[in-house]
Amino acid sequence: MPLALLALAIGAFGIGTTEFVITGLLPEVAGSFGVSIPTAGLLVTGYALGVMLGAPLMTALGTKISRKRMLMLLMGLFIAGNLLSAVAPTFAVMLIGRVVASLTHGAFFGIGSVVAAELVAPDRKAGAIAMMFSGLTVANVVGVPLGTLVGQHAGWRATFAIVAGLGVIGLLGVAVLVPEMPRPEGVHLRHELAAFKNAQVLLAMAMTVLGFGGVFAAITYIAPMMTHVAGFADGSVTWLLVLFGLGMVGGNLVGGRFADRALMPMLYVSLGGLAVVLALFTLTAHHKALAAVTIALIGALGFATVPPLQKRVLDQASGAPTLASAVNIGAFNFGNALSAWLGGLVIAAGLGYTAPNWVGALMALAALLLALVSAVLERHQSAPGAVVASGGTPAERQAAVRH
Repeated sequence: MPLALLALAIGAFGIGTTEFVITGLLPEVAGSFGVSIPTAGLLVTGYALGVMLGAPLMTALGTKISRKRMLMLLMGLFIAGNLLSAVAPTFAVMLIGRVVASLTHGAFFGIGSVVAAELVAPDRKAGAIAMMFSGLTVANVVGVPLGTLVGQHAGWRATFAIVAGLGVIGLLGVAVLVPEMPRPEGVHLRHELAAFKNAQVLLAMAMTVLGFGGVFAAITYIAPMMTHVAGFADGSVTWLLVLFGLGMVGGNLVGGRFADRALMPMLYVSLGGLAVVLALFTLTAHHKALAAVTIALIGALGFATVPPLQKRVLDQASGAPTLASAVNIGAFNFGNALSAWLGGLVIAAGLGYTAPNWVGALMALAALLLALVSAVLERHQSAPGAVVASGGTPAERQAAVRH
């Protein structure tokens, strides 16, 4: 794999750390500014909303410059946002810093996916995407626990200053290691927007929302589930999340490897397995050892869907994939927010702390059904004498014929 992928992975590591580390530092931040924990939770909500807004906005703004330069600008904005968070004199300024940093998230992963895929041979594209996303998965195993530890002992401001430093390393890595990749000739914003006329692109994004969203239906409520149902001590939640992160790392690499060989079968296996494991979690959550194994499996099966889903979008929007790729990153975050909300509803309805697992299982099952529908439509479109849909650029229509 090219060294340029290492630079992208470092940037992904910094972004993943700043996204999730705030959850472990909410009490410290709330106490520092004299606000309640629910109010401090706006730092999580604001970041998620910024990702969904920033993915299409920043990518659209970057259509007139090279992808390398856009990646560098995004890392610069990421650094600025985290530095603002680190020195924020008030909670409102802290929230602004979080939103500024979040605006880079979707565009970085979206554009980075396109760059990573173009750096390697066609039969290694999903593996290259997985290599970039490995930075995000490792962040959950290393960056978030260490960032939480530093924040609890040296102050939360030190954590965000360190994250800004990671951004500087990522920026330098992109500047030195990522080659210049000019924009494709004749591709403008209207071509990028035309990709959304392709039903296969929309189906892939719906699979992203439902499939990966199913993971967060369970993981959002992992702390009360493990302490009240499984009987773990409060301090055990940290290492349980490390298990989840290790599962993510393994699933990401396996998903990237096999998606290059058989993309749709990889989706069938990962989504189907995820639905089964989430359903079983309602039972295994009552036993400590089984619960720990299940958490790791949820991380593995959930993130095994990420490289194939991202590559599916790139393949189906092959003529102008950058905006579609970035919006698909926003779809991951939308799925997380949707599933967390649905999981909260079933708990509030009195169905218990394990009820969100059924929500996640049904979401993953729905994503599997969409994958099957997508495959049927694709076979119909590629059948001899079939009429190919007219939406999208000429390159996309040619790609539809090939696939």
